[in-house]
Amino acid sequence: MDHLIDDFGQRLAHRLRFERERRGWSLADVAGHSGVSKATISKIERAEVSPTATVLVRLASAFDLTLAGLMLRAEHHGERVSRADQQPVWQDPESGYVRKQVFSRPDHPVELVTVEMPAHQSVTLPASSYAHIRQLLWVQSGHLVITEGAERHELGPGDCLGFGLPAETIFANETDSPCVYVVALARS
Repeated sequence: MDHLIDDFGQRLAHRLRFERERRGWSLADVAGHSGVSKATISKIERAEVSPTATVLVRLASAFDLTLAGLMLRAEHHGERVSRADQQPVWQDPESGYVRKQVFSRPDHPVELVTVEMPAHQSVTLPASSYAHIRQLLWVQSGHLVITEGAERHELGPGDCLGFGLPAETIFANETDSPCVYVVALARS
């Protein structure tokens, strides 16, 4: 799996640079739109560092994309079948959570992602990451606490949450065991 993560990291770095250059933006422009420093963006584009989930969401939002949309553009092969051994895998360097893009195509409104959240880890995503999508989260194993704004949801195996209005959202595994969940996203 490490090879898949490294290979995808290179494609993601190239895609971020492509999105910036396609718009004619400087590093300062992207920094201004995303709140991410120019130095960090430069290192990410050169694949010298792996961005955290929060930084990727900010960069995707600056380009008016969702995180899934950005990852799709970095990986897209154009096939209708998503082969298990070719599904892009990315690991958040801060929390260690592993995200696998199971299915995503630009011509299809639904995306499917699996995530493994390590024990005692959390990720906070800004409301902007939900501006253009509707989302369901289905816990496969373990337990997960989702905090949307002021609303807290405790989920166990088999539980499914349909997300509400865009709000800052915290995904937290407060247990001693990993949590695996599936996310279904529909573009609005």
